[in-house]
Order: sequence, then structure tokens, then C-alpha cells
Amino acid sequence: MSEGLRFRFGEFETRVRFTEQGPESLLSAAGSLAVFDRNVRRLHGRRIDRAVVLPAGEPAKAWRWAERIMAAALKQGLSRDGLLVGVGGGVVCDLTAFAASLYMRGCRLALVPTTLLAMVDAALGGKSALNLGRAKNLIGTFYPAEELVIWIPALATLPPAELRSGLAEAIKTALLGDADLLAMLADRRAELLRGDPDALAQTVRRCLAVKGRIVENDLRESGRRAVLNLGHTFAHALESATGFRRYRHGEAVAWGLARALELGVALGVTARPLASEVTALLAAYGFQLGQPAGLSARTLLQAMRADKKRRADGLRFVLLRGVGSPEVRAVEEEPVLAALEAGVGGQ
Repeated sequence: MSEGLRFRFGEFETRVRFTEQGPESLLSAAGSLAVFDRNVRRLHGRRIDRAVVLPAGEPAKAWRWAERIMAAALKQGLSRDGLLVGVGGGVVCDLTAFAASLYMRGCRLALVPTTLLAMVDAALGGKSALNLGRAKNLIGTFYPAEELVIWIPALATLPPAELRSGLAEAIKTALLGDADLLAMLADRRAELLRGDPDALAQTVRRCLAVKGRIVENDLRESGRRAVLNLGHTFAHALESATGFRRYRHGEAVAWGLARALELGVALGVTARPLASEVTALLAAYGFQLGQPAGLSARTLLQAMRADKKRRADGLRFVLLRGVGSPEVRAVEEEPVLAALEAGVGGQ
């Protein structure tokens, strides 16, 4: 069992615990309610009675499902010191955190991420979210979990494409602040893609350390935390324009990273050799970085205009001067359109 981590996010504290045990250890006492999607309930929650079961996938990030969680908590008699436990991927973690932040103006929250993407990114740092129509994560709160339980054996149940999806977020995180992790992601690619537990545990720990340091200094994304959106303005546009059905989030992030690097090169921020190195790594992991079939650059640009990170001075993007040196800036639409139209990675 790995030693845990601890982060202070404003008035909140999050303990990260690595364990070989399943989620039942969090749910044995009275005063707790689990939240699963159907797939995770079938795999990891059959013996847990007090549970809300959501449909799988992005459509569950809607108000009616948050209301369902809160109604179930009320029916179970959960008080303000009751515990909501989200067990699943990013959608379940986001939605459970949102419901916990509202129920009785804030009840206790623990998260057990069961996907690599949720372990390295979505479950830490307190962002909760719902989608509004096709606008991704437009509604939300900042509400960190008191405990984050990292259960690496859960990753053995993931299909290869889902595991790879999480590795895109790991590459993003490495670019933001861990050159050694970036090298490890290149050197141990075969181990990671086949689900080696040791390689995955090291990746998760290092990603959490990078993200935790950033969020400790900026819980509510008033400044530095915005760098965590590297690649995401492009990625969210791709997801939105395809109705959240064609691409896994990590696949969209990989595509978005390539576009953000291309935009950085065009603006004189990112060196071409760095962009080429990262694009080659993404391609080596099997991500498709070319033009999405059936989508024009202008359609994607239109989707970006609804992005919650937009400001009065224009669309905001995270650009990369080097590994560990991101910057956020407003960019006019013309170079963004050019980046959307450009070929990436020889595709």
C-alpha cells in the first residue's frame, strides 16, 4: 500500500489514500450513500445496498440526476454530517460532488475514482459540474472531497481505449509540471497501455502531486489553476460539437493538446521541436490527431464561443512555452481557426 497524500484547498482538506480494498470499506457504516453508474455498480457495487445508480456516460451530468441523488439522501435520512460517496469515472465524481455541495448546504463527500482519467484529474481539486444542453460543465461549484480513495485494482476492469483515455490527461499533467513524468510516459508506454499496476500507480501519484500543488494556490480558478485547462478549450468544443458521443474525454483532450501546441507555435510561444515531440508521443499512444470527420473548423469555433472560459477579451487558451511553463492568454479567432484547419502529426 502506498503512503497517502494530503492537500489543503482553501478551507477544505483532502486526504488521498491508496488502497488494495474496494469501495465497501467506505460504505459499511450508517449515514452513507453511494453513487454509481450502471456499469460500475455491476462491477464493483453489487453488495452495496444504499446506492443511487445513474445511466453511464456524459448525459448523466444533468440537473435531474443531481436531484435524484439529493432526494435519495433525504429519503435515507442523511444529515449534514452524512457521507456521499461517488464511485466511478469523471461523470460520477463531478455529479456526486455537485450534489454534496448543495445537500443541506454541504454534506461530507468522498470519491473513489474507478477510471484512470478520474484518478489523475477529475476527482481531485473540488470542481463539480453539470452540462447545460451541449455546453460542457457550464454549471458547477468548488467542493473538494474530504477523502480521495485510489484503488488501482479497479483499473484492471477498464477496456484498453478507456485506459488510454486517462493517459492523455496524464500527458497533459506532465506537461504542466513534471518533466520526469513525461519521460516516464514515453519510456514505459507499453507497460502503461497493458495496465501494469506499478507504472499506473506511479503515474497517478505524480499527477496528483502536480495538480494538487496547482490547486492549493488557486482553488476557485481565479488565476494559476486555469493552466489545468491545457488542451481543453479545443477538447470541449470537439465533445460538444459531436454531442458528447463520438469521443472519450481523453481522446478529445489528446486532440486538443495537439491543437493547442499548434496554436502556440503559430503565436511564437511554443517551440516547434517541443510541439513535434509531444505530438509524436500522443500519436504513439494511438490518439487520432487529424481533422475530425464531418466537422468543419468553423463548427468547432462556434462551439468554443459557448465555452465557460470565454472572457470579454476573447477566447482564452493555455499555451506552452516549455514543460512546466504554461501561460493563459486571450487569442483572437483568426489564429484559432487556422490551428483548427492545420494538419497535425502528419494526419
